[in-house]
Amino acid sequence: MKKEETAENLQQGIYDARKLGYAKFGILGIQHLFAMFGATILVPAITGLNVSTTLLFAGIGTLIFHFISKMKVPAFLGSSFAFIGGYMSIKQIGIDKGLSESLSLDYACIGVACAGLCYFIMAALIKWFGSTKVLKYFPPVVTGPIVVSIGLCLSGTAISSITTDWLIALVAIVVVIVSNMWGRGIVRIVPILLGVIASFGLAACLGKVDFAAFSQAAWVGLPVARENTILAVTDNPDTSLIFTSIIAIMPIAFATIMEHIGDMCAISGTVGKNYLADPGLHRTLTGDGVATALASLFGAPANTTYGENTGVLNITKVYDPKVIRLAALLAILLSFCPKFACLVSMMPAATIGGVSLILYGMISAVGIRNMVEAHIDFSSMRNIIIAALILVIAIGVKYGANDSIAIGPVNISGLAMASIVGIVLNAILPNRVDIDVEQFTN
Repeated sequence: MKKEETAENLQQGIYDARKLGYAKFGILGIQHLFAMFGATILVPAITGLNVSTTLLFAGIGTLIFHFISKMKVPAFLGSSFAFIGGYMSIKQIGIDKGLSESLSLDYACIGVACAGLCYFIMAALIKWFGSTKVLKYFPPVVTGPIVVSIGLCLSGTAISSITTDWLIALVAIVVVIVSNMWGRGIVRIVPILLGVIASFGLAACLGKVDFAAFSQAAWVGLPVARENTILAVTDNPDTSLIFTSIIAIMPIAFATIMEHIGDMCAISGTVGKNYLADPGLHRTLTGDGVATALASLFGAPANTTYGENTGVLNITKVYDPKVIRLAALLAILLSFCPKFACLVSMMPAATIGGVSLILYGMISAVGIRNMVEAHIDFSSMRNIIIAALILVIAIGVKYGANDSIAIGPVNISGLAMASIVGIVLNAILPNRVDIDVEQFTN
């Protein structure tokens, strides 16, 4: 009887994971931790920021987000890829000025912290005018293709990782699919974690994992590698570099705000609850903004709602926000363990790629489902034009222009540009585009 009830719950969605038992509840939290880990630590690996600090503020930022959003939204906040170009640009400018890489990144973090203020402005507008008036500029014909684009734009990183070792990646993919489709009980609930373990284990057995660094890493260590950003910049002030950082990085917030709205739509569609109305988009934006500003002030990457964890929600059908908060607490705890951070950093790229391929695909699938459920009329040329340009611009800029286009000193990502184009077209195009067929037949 219990098995039948569990199967029925999985079909309808589980909103209280404690019913599954504390052991399964814990494993679900660990699965969300692993889902976000690969992408989250990749940002500091690329930019030069500290991995442990990143992990600490991903956990703290997630808890702050949940507190501000009334503990209702099952979202995890991890490192944002949107700001990588800004970090790298300011870092190079600082190095050219004779500053160290670490101090140059501190100046970049000032710009990111200011970008967090844009979230508060948008949240205030929504609170002031109401979500209905603001969100009329973000209907499903706009947000749907944006959500699809998020998954497709991320897919390239998954494929790049998979090509490093097709066998290891294939094992991860197969285990996730088999566990999800034919698994029973706990196996069906944690397919991502099983895929990671199986793929990582095979790689270790084949001698493709070097454990030398793991043996040298300490068990306990402080996650914050240096003093906070404000003090570092105050000790070495460069007004022009601060101004340059703010001007170059702050506009990126418009892209991440669009991503946030898209992610909230994706999570709402996955869970079956309208989180844009309750607890409200103004609250989720504020939570994201506070988390980003705080992380930046301590030298961690900007935070953003994570599509990887939305993918996990879609696969497992377990929608309890408490599971996400458990993952956040584990992230904070493990940020004090350099040995664990080292172990996860040794995870083969192909393992991360195999798992991510499915998660990113799930994100795009949610966007398509949102459009289907909203009954978007694609016999309307207006809707086709909006959706087509969003998809083509986002993906085209991502893979055809190295992910961004420079407009003066500012680099705008393809997703940001596509979002802006979609919003503008939706606002200015007439609600219906009539084509006079007779003019072609007369």
